[in-house]
Amino acid sequence: MIHFAAASESPVQTKEVRVSVKKNFYSDNVSGAAPEVLAAIVAANAGDTAPYGGDLWTERLQERFAELFENEVEIYPVGTGTAANGLCASLITAPYGGIYVSDAAHVHGSECGGPEFWSGGNARTVPLPTVDGKIAAADLARAVEESGARSADVPPRAISLTQATEVSTVYTLAEVKSLADAAHARRLWVHMDGARFANAVARLGCTPAEASWKAGVDVLSFGATKNGALAAEAVVFFDRALAETMRYRRRRGGHLFSKMRFLSAQLEAFIAKDLWLRNARHANAMAQRVREGLARIPGVRFASPTQINFVLVALPQPVWDGLVAEGYRFSRRGALSEGIVRIACAFDTREEDVDALVATAHRYEGTRQGADRAAPATRR
Repeated sequence: MIHFAAASESPVQTKEVRVSVKKNFYSDNVSGAAPEVLAAIVAANAGDTAPYGGDLWTERLQERFAELFENEVEIYPVGTGTAANGLCASLITAPYGGIYVSDAAHVHGSECGGPEFWSGGNARTVPLPTVDGKIAAADLARAVEESGARSADVPPRAISLTQATEVSTVYTLAEVKSLADAAHARRLWVHMDGARFANAVARLGCTPAEASWKAGVDVLSFGATKNGALAAEAVVFFDRALAETMRYRRRRGGHLFSKMRFLSAQLEAFIAKDLWLRNARHANAMAQRVREGLARIPGVRFASPTQINFVLVALPQPVWDGLVAEGYRFSRRGALSEGIVRIACAFDTREEDVDALVATAHRYEGTRQGADRAAPATRR
């Protein structure tokens, strides 16, 4: 684990203390914050300033994100991705209606009915079948048409795309545009859940603008916490008319922080000097290193492509047992019988951490007894 300098030290002074090889690959949320982000928080802590977003950091953020996305935007910092997604859901379904999502979408299966909560019960997520976690434009069009034939269904209002997906894949720019075109042709809003937007942009090698509004996205949940922030996400509006009631909804939802400068300072540091992309590229590269190392073990089965910062894999039982005995941690994905675990890398995952994991896995591959049985895992 990385420990950074205490607040009493100079904001730019950091030190790294590594007491052992990283063994917790449970999530990209297990890591701490990037030193640049912590330094920005310390700097923001000096002196007094206006509360509730009236500070210079929050004011600057509008300009910084306009530069990042090459367009005028409205940005609203919030504390969590679930809040960002829920607030977006409340806006894009008004007065009420359905949001088409992937059957693997975090907003559908891992946020405890968040869209329904944040919308006062007016939003409903409607899962669509996917291939490698991605919705096809044809399936969206078919779902909207079928819904129109059933008067008892909630009216379709929007689609939410998870970019990157929950199965470590990335929509291409053409796929996003195709879905956005299909949605807009049917008068649906387009939301993007970008908890790992940085990892997707790093993978695609495109600009943030190309990955969002230029492809047809109306509003983005911009993630930072998984990729080096302490606790900061944002809702970014490309269609500014959609943001008309956001300031009221955010306040009512408890995410207009009194000391908003500490969220805004994180986001400002996060996008400065391409920190967010450097962190994402590194995490993606570490996941590829994991995959390549495990691929040499007989009996390993990958559940999906590895295009961002985590690997979905079924491990032979002896390998799983050995890794658990050595103290490694992963999270379960899918049905227990499938034996799929997620091995997640982060901005601070080192090459030696990955190499130690792979070497340990290879050390336990020797015995093949029970190798094809699904391995148990802890739940997320």
